[in-house]
Amino acid sequence: MDLGSAEAGLHDWLALGFHGSMHYMQRHGARRARPAELVPGTVSVITARMDYLPRGTAPGWQAVEWQRLRSPKQAAVSIYARGRDYHKVLRARLQVLAERLAQQVGPLGARVFTDSAPVLEVELAARSGLGWRGKHTLALQREGGSMFFLGEIFVDLALPPTPPAAAHCGSCSACIDVCPTQAIVAPYRLDARRCISYLTIEHDGAIAPDLRPLLGNRIYGCDDCQLVCPWNKYAQVTSLPDFDARSPLNSATLLQLWAWDEAEFLRRSEGSAIRRIGHVRWQRNLAVALGNALRASPDADIEAALRQRLAAAGELLAEHIAWALRQLNVPTATPAPPATAAG
Repeated sequence: MDLGSAEAGLHDWLALGFHGSMHYMQRHGARRARPAELVPGTVSVITARMDYLPRGTAPGWQAVEWQRLRSPKQAAVSIYARGRDYHKVLRARLQVLAERLAQQVGPLGARVFTDSAPVLEVELAARSGLGWRGKHTLALQREGGSMFFLGEIFVDLALPPTPPAAAHCGSCSACIDVCPTQAIVAPYRLDARRCISYLTIEHDGAIAPDLRPLLGNRIYGCDDCQLVCPWNKYAQVTSLPDFDARSPLNSATLLQLWAWDEAEFLRRSEGSAIRRIGHVRWQRNLAVALGNALRASPDADIEAALRQRLAAAGELLAEHIAWALRQLNVPTATPAPPATAAG
């Protein structure tokens, strides 16, 4: 599959530094747009999606999420991360699919990916008809919105290509307008350095002080651009128990999660995508959210919990705790997210 026409946009994005500290993107360079260089012998790419809205999700789920974001002491974890690590689930299912394909066609060179290598997943999905790239840069589908994971099977077998998907964002700019940090700097262009998902997951250093108030109570990822997207009225609920929300990630307070020591964090995050950020970054994110909660409303329990952890904290965490405690004297409040999703 030829992705040559996508190379210029990729190079421009990297040249602007929008990848932040994700240096592996710079190292991989054009390989992301050249499947046959990534996996020699690749002739075709099979793309797949897997819905992840948890079983039991009811209509109006967006309103529930907006309400969580309006509750400063509640912890907001991105929906996709509340269940089992999707890398494990989707990769295993793609491997089974590749093996079944080999049973039908004979010896087959195949390699599966899901957000695990330098692959232009959204570009491949759009070119294969699986969806189109939304203005928030995520893949969108008329029958499924954007609440799904993408995966690929690179094969050395020539397969008839499917036609690309047409875009249906039109003049809508809801995702751009709602982004808390204005990370979507233009339609189809994201500055990851401002994106809350990047800041709370990929970034391993200090979060810029001017961005901290904008994180609100978001401690792992951010769903705002998806919550507001009109197409997500068609988002599909998964049939897999793997993506059911683990307790207490769908209902925890910030203080409940702050109380986890490293051993409990590792126990609670076993098999979860959250584990990859480690306990220190988990606490860093929580410290920022607790500071935002203090600024919204002074709370003696939050203040005491932060002070108790300060003395033994390492440099990174201590700096964020100190910032959080200073919010007791900051009178300004962060603007609340919209009351309802668009559409």
